[in-house]
Amino acid sequence: MSDWDPSQPILEIENLSISFFTRLREIPAVMDFSCTVMPGEAMGLVGESGCGKSTVALGVMQDLGRNGRIVGGRIKFKGRDLNLMSDAELRQIRGSEIAMIYQEPMASLNPAMKIGAQLAEVPMIHQGMAKKAAWALARQIVEDVRLPDPDRILKSYPHQLSGGQQQRIVIAMALMSKPALLILDEPTTALDVTVEAGIVDLVKELGRKYGTSMLFISHNLGLILDTCDRLCVMYSGEAVETGSVREVFDKMRHPYTQALFRSIPLPGADKNARPLIAIPGNFPLPHERPEGCNFGPRCDYFQAGRCDRGAIPMEEVPHGDRHESRCLRFAEIDWAAPPAAGKTYQKAEPGEVVLRMDDLRKYYEVSANALFGRSGETKVVKANETLTFEARESETLAIVGESGCGKSTFAKVLMGLETATAGRVRLYGEEIQDTPIEKRNTNTVSSVQMVFQNPFDTLNPSMTVGRQIIRALEVFGEGKSDRERREKMLDLMDLVKLPREFADRMPRQLSGGQKQRVGIARAFAGGAKIVVADEPVSALDVSVQAAVTDLLMEIQRREKTTLLFISHDLSIVRYLADRVMVMYLGHVVEMGTTDEVFAPPYHPYTEALLSAVPIADTRVKKKRIVLDGDIPSAVNPPPGCPFQTRCRWKSQVPGGICETEVPPIKKLPSGHQIKCHLTEDDFATMEPVIEIAAE
Repeated sequence: MSDWDPSQPILEIENLSISFFTRLREIPAVMDFSCTVMPGEAMGLVGESGCGKSTVALGVMQDLGRNGRIVGGRIKFKGRDLNLMSDAELRQIRGSEIAMIYQEPMASLNPAMKIGAQLAEVPMIHQGMAKKAAWALARQIVEDVRLPDPDRILKSYPHQLSGGQQQRIVIAMALMSKPALLILDEPTTALDVTVEAGIVDLVKELGRKYGTSMLFISHNLGLILDTCDRLCVMYSGEAVETGSVREVFDKMRHPYTQALFRSIPLPGADKNARPLIAIPGNFPLPHERPEGCNFGPRCDYFQAGRCDRGAIPMEEVPHGDRHESRCLRFAEIDWAAPPAAGKTYQKAEPGEVVLRMDDLRKYYEVSANALFGRSGETKVVKANETLTFEARESETLAIVGESGCGKSTFAKVLMGLETATAGRVRLYGEEIQDTPIEKRNTNTVSSVQMVFQNPFDTLNPSMTVGRQIIRALEVFGEGKSDRERREKMLDLMDLVKLPREFADRMPRQLSGGQKQRVGIARAFAGGAKIVVADEPVSALDVSVQAAVTDLLMEIQRREKTTLLFISHDLSIVRYLADRVMVMYLGHVVEMGTTDEVFAPPYHPYTEALLSAVPIADTRVKKKRIVLDGDIPSAVNPPPGCPFQTRCRWKSQVPGGICETEVPPIKKLPSGHQIKCHLTEDDFATMEPVIEIAAE
């Protein structure tokens, strides 16, 4: 590779087409795809699930499996065509010159090998480095990826690290041979926003340090704005728009890009006054693509006889920075015109209190040596500590915090899947904290229901969709006959906006968003009054998210449901919630209306959470507060304030009381609560984390 000119692109993809071959047919996954990455440049690939982003990455790695084949075009790396290389040449390049980081870190780590041995293996195999030098390099790179106590990490097995630490190790492994090109496939999807912020900073810093070029695959537009220089938007196997990130964000020239931005909750979106606009229709299957423009059937600007005739080429946008669009009409469309006025709604007034938790605690006892089959001292995991709040009819209360903060534990107690250690849970005045689900009456069970995070895991794969909803109706004692229950099931299908004929389909025949709608229909089968939505849209594409959140709001307005919305995505929380409860290590550290929680004064943890949220808006200026370290273990929580080990304000508090005393709950005049030792004078000095620059 020594004859390559560094002023030339490091990666050139020209008119790439990739197909997968089944016994029945050829399935075109990527068609006529082109993109160029220059040395030191970070290129973002964006689009919905199934648009071909990961297939492009696997094409670059020449790792398409037995059924995948490049059927057209070229992929050139440092001027050489990867398609023409032998297996031996590809093996030499993979890992040393091109490295890939996958979405799920444990899939890339060997569970039976210590971290140090896995890292040292890379330079020993690729560069023939001596074992001692390879271990020294491994230790250096573990420090580079900002992991605490490198010597302990090197001696650990993967399962002894948190998800964020595992992902850092995978990044370290990819960087061990200082590759020229790093491909990142949704590297932060499974991580908390605070950990994501640290990893995003890390990737940018290491890119600068090693001069690495990047291909960053994501469906999170805010993350692309934070990490990338250039952007390529994909839809149904094709690139539909490409250009510099800021230019595509501010001067988009493709209807799909515009529709994506209208379906994500940017600052200023309001569920009543300015609801999100979901993209109509569904993503086409690869073998059922329409004639002409793939996006045509879902496009507001579609013209029959013009947009559906023949292939549509990428065309250069005048006065742009390598800005191109695959749209025949981009020069005619008024891109500055506001969207057609959609429905607006009256703000629902919260009704009476339907749920009240008083000083709820949930502890789990674990034996110190339980894992190894020996008895030992018993330790206590304090999953929930002194949890006190109330929720009203027609209200959306969001519960936010990192993984391990106790959000799901409190939901399990409410559902009756766990019983409380102490404290009280009152549902319509009836105490239910000590009644497990099998001893609750049908009315109590049907009035508190849950919509889960992953729609794929909650449906029975061997039962039709309609039968699963009817089964819920039977359990809740709804309807006097099979015929009545079938009618009620069809009404529920209408409620969640699914075609009635879907009742006879199997779950595998539905998309992720459609499956989540079935989950919502089932939750409302018994006339649920309180719905616990546990990350209900985090597994869905942004365009589907808008439709599902809109559906939840519409049902809430009609049924006067109380929605407890568990999430770590603060953008969607800001859009949906009436009130927000912030949890950290089992404690409620802040509670107030959405406007109160999103404006100073903040609890120091809320401040850090807000600063970590990627926002897909070039007008937004954020203060960057990256938290060091992971959330402490609930088995061994720190003394004093639970957040004191990661707090940047701790030095402001005299006498070291943060390390010795649990802070009191401070109630501000508006009713806003913050659990913190900071004084009112300290709170008065807090500046906004997120500011929107004037137009």
